[in-house]
Amino acid sequence: MNTRSVTAQGRGQARRAANSTAMEAGARAGFVARGVIYVLVGALALQIALSGGGGKQADRGGAIGEIAEKPFAKILLWVLGIALVGMALWRLSEAVFGSVGPDGRKPTKRAMAAGRAVFYGFVAYSVLSFAAGDSGSGGGSSDQQSKDITAKALAWPGGQWIVGIAGVGVACAGLWIAGRALLRKYHKHLKLSEMSKRVRQAVDFTGVFGGTARGIVFATAGGFAVAAAVKHQPDQSKGMDDTLRSFTDTPVGPWLLVVIAVGLIAFGVFSWFNGRYRKV
Repeated sequence: MNTRSVTAQGRGQARRAANSTAMEAGARAGFVARGVIYVLVGALALQIALSGGGGKQADRGGAIGEIAEKPFAKILLWVLGIALVGMALWRLSEAVFGSVGPDGRKPTKRAMAAGRAVFYGFVAYSVLSFAAGDSGSGGGSSDQQSKDITAKALAWPGGQWIVGIAGVGVACAGLWIAGRALLRKYHKHLKLSEMSKRVRQAVDFTGVFGGTARGIVFATAGGFAVAAAVKHQPDQSKGMDDTLRSFTDTPVGPWLLVVIAVGLIAFGVFSWFNGRYRKV
């Protein structure tokens, strides 16, 4: 057997693994896990809006902390982390082999899938590390992490440009997320024919409302990063928790945060719908 045939056989096995039932199950579990995190973050943000939050963080670390306080916390965290590994592996398979749909093999689609694989891999690692006993991993403050990373980047040659461009990128990504939600671009990824009328209405409500709220949070965080670059002040950069708290400083007070918080909960529910109806 020559090298070329061995390589082809290996690629065929990898492709079969990417299209396997196990990979599909991992992807669906990943959507459920993502939904859990967003529902918890939204609930924490709602507490902050209505009562100050009691010192809790409305970010991934805060969500993990909430789970850690529940019975069987270790088991729940391990299940959540493993589910996120499934999401990361599924995104990686999309980057390598392309995703479902006529344009799934486009380089841009594959690049986005690769970026998502890295992101979910990092999230899975942080959750599993926390479950294994490293309390400083998954439960850290996103605000402090954001400030530390910004400070290091600003110290580099051309650091202001790097932070500024990254901030613009995050802001544009947020607007893109919100725009796609409003245009219901997610329809092409879902098995709409399997939904009843009521389920489809629920999917559209949570998809549009939740996706728009999520996009606004990303766009706002990107704006703070740009401000940090322009002013050369790392403290201007904000993680998810401080970004959400900033909505209470608007003329409408905490009520804008209430809307955003409910939107994040809606996005979590939308993720659960993806776990059931997503084309994988």
